[in-house]
Amino acid sequence: MLRTKNANSIRRWSLACSGALLVCAAAHGADDERRAPTVLDTVNVVGSREAAEAVPGSAHYVGEEAIRTQSYDDINRVLRQVPGVYVREEDGFGLFPNISLRGVDTSRSSKVTIMEDGVPSAPAPYAAPAAYYSPTVGRMSAVEVLKGTSQIKYGPHITGGVINYLSTPIPREQRTYLKTLTGSENELRTHAFAGNTVDTENGRFGYLVEGYFRRTDGFKHIDLAPDFRDGDDTGFHRAEPMVKLAWEPNTTMYQRFEFKIGHTDMEANETYLGLSEADFRADPYRRYSASRFDNIDTEQDRTYLRYFASPTDDVDLATTVYYNKFARAWYKLNDIRNVGGVAGTVNLSTALAAGGDALACLKGQIDCELRVRNNDRTYYARGVEQLATVRFGGAEVQHELTAGIRYHHDQEERFQQDDIYTQAANGAITNFTPGAPGSQDNRIEEVKALAAFVQDRITVGKWQFLPGIRLERLDYELLNRNSGVSGESSLSLAGGSFGVIYDWSPEWKLFGGVHRGFSPPSAGGRINNGLSEETSLGFELGARYTDRRRAFSAEVVGFYTRFDDLIVVSNIGGTGTGLDENFGEVLSYGAEVALSYDAGVANGWSVRNPYFLALTYTNAEQQNDARSTNPESIFSFGAKGNKVPYVPEWQLSAGTGIEAANWGVSAVVTYVDDTFTSASNTTEQVNGNGDPDARFGKTDSYTIVDLTGHYRLQKGARALAGVHNLFDKEYIVSRQPHGPRPGQPRFVYVGLEIDL
Repeated sequence: MLRTKNANSIRRWSLACSGALLVCAAAHGADDERRAPTVLDTVNVVGSREAAEAVPGSAHYVGEEAIRTQSYDDINRVLRQVPGVYVREEDGFGLFPNISLRGVDTSRSSKVTIMEDGVPSAPAPYAAPAAYYSPTVGRMSAVEVLKGTSQIKYGPHITGGVINYLSTPIPREQRTYLKTLTGSENELRTHAFAGNTVDTENGRFGYLVEGYFRRTDGFKHIDLAPDFRDGDDTGFHRAEPMVKLAWEPNTTMYQRFEFKIGHTDMEANETYLGLSEADFRADPYRRYSASRFDNIDTEQDRTYLRYFASPTDDVDLATTVYYNKFARAWYKLNDIRNVGGVAGTVNLSTALAAGGDALACLKGQIDCELRVRNNDRTYYARGVEQLATVRFGGAEVQHELTAGIRYHHDQEERFQQDDIYTQAANGAITNFTPGAPGSQDNRIEEVKALAAFVQDRITVGKWQFLPGIRLERLDYELLNRNSGVSGESSLSLAGGSFGVIYDWSPEWKLFGGVHRGFSPPSAGGRINNGLSEETSLGFELGARYTDRRRAFSAEVVGFYTRFDDLIVVSNIGGTGTGLDENFGEVLSYGAEVALSYDAGVANGWSVRNPYFLALTYTNAEQQNDARSTNPESIFSFGAKGNKVPYVPEWQLSAGTGIEAANWGVSAVVTYVDDTFTSASNTTEQVNGNGDPDARFGKTDSYTIVDLTGHYRLQKGARALAGVHNLFDKEYIVSRQPHGPRPGQPRFVYVGLEIDL
């Protein structure tokens, strides 16, 4: 039914990690004070919190402390700390984030360039950007978010912004880390790594061996049936080993070779099916018995080989060869048939909103057929990228010219089938009819892309100017193996930006810029629908302030972006065609405010007392009536002036804490405004044709509080405890894919952290 898994994969990875650790630990040599040149920063989007101050646009660096203080493993919670970022939750754990930057469509983060260590990490960012993989934030050392003019260096989606996950770096000296915690719903989480960099007669060698593991029973419960008694198992498990190796040979010219290989194995008893409105308000953590077969099984392999070189102090080169493979089989309820003996098919969202016999079928209270689809897909992405930075100029004008070229090839292969379960009136399954593998969908879509950019940082006194341009050429191919139909197409893309920074004083920086971005359609959207790229024209103006003691910093940014031919996924959840479509024009404008202050640093106290605030106001409006009249698309029947779905007008995250020598406590408060869940902006569960549909309506506004504390047991070891969603707030975070879905309930944990 599901893809056969290699039961020994984790064991082999463990042996490989152990072997690498022993080999590298055998090396020896004395440390020196030689620092790697700036070439190592060429693969970072921001680099550090301090480096963000030199970006001529909105840039944020969420470091290791901010991620690990609250023991976050949900990227949605981490990104709430960054203004201008909107997330539509779906599962309560952050397994399938839906991220939007400044008003683009949130669906599956398909309009945001997602990278890990500067390498594209989406399964197939060109051929099928709306896929189901996101790097695990709990194992990261930092997350970088870039919006505005500087995103011209990255692609292919540059209408919204860039998110770069930074994995654990190879330490410059011996470091051993272990964090383990247990919590609600039998949560168990462990993150461990060991690494070092040593000098030998053949150069400097570095290594890192890391493992990350998480499991939970989940916070939902499935209705029981005569043949099903395991209703509390709605959780997941995930295992992620990784090895990094580096070598800096003893040569006159600085060189560094870096190799990384990682693996993710994840299985979750997750479902697309939500609840009826009444059932959600009665118990938001319930699941109907019809969803008991739903399960997603994924594996991802990622690797790169990177070469850095600095032929001179003013020339940096970085070459990266990378390969990613992502396979997933999501076996999930697709629709229901022959309800109560009446022939026909009923959509799940219709069943939830209409009630009656269709809803009774989902609850296991009437005879019907459950059609379960095995969405078996494999994605490949590989490429090579060359970056070069050259610094030149005189006393009056200095240039830092960066150029890059990348060849990328990715593809999606679908091999799907439908199975039929016959349900009796008491909810028991009386018959199973399997579908032939590949009979529902058997096709391959691929894209070959050649991309190049040039950006120059020109410094003239207190002024910095950053012009840049990006060009891409895409060649699409599609083959439907069932029908024999094939197709080809091509697309050329061009974007550009111009940013300005003015150093008004040592504390104040003013910045602004204009950016023309693009986001290409998927292979199916281009070949089947003839879609052109989405484009945007954005403006931003802002100011940054950092006091000389670095106790207080502030950033205020105003933005204005007009999207043309906004590309949206017409639907998610097995309804309609599932293809991309052009929605039309959207205008998004607003303000972002980021403040941080440490009263302890400012006043010379013996304890730290940090505060932060991230506030976003956004007005994202449709500028035309929706082109789509497909009633199953949440983007159909929208009217000019309506709000864009799932983009809140207001959201705020604020926190404070006290950090003493041996103990610390902190709190984070998050508020998110309610949103419309369709372009029609209806508050009712009714689609554009007036038919019942649980995907239409609104989400809830909500405020949640997270608390954490730690106590130092001895040097390098501390005990942890915390609670997420302190007041156990119940709220609708989404009506996609099928009906109302809850956020995570109260989660309590205790743990131990060792860092030596």
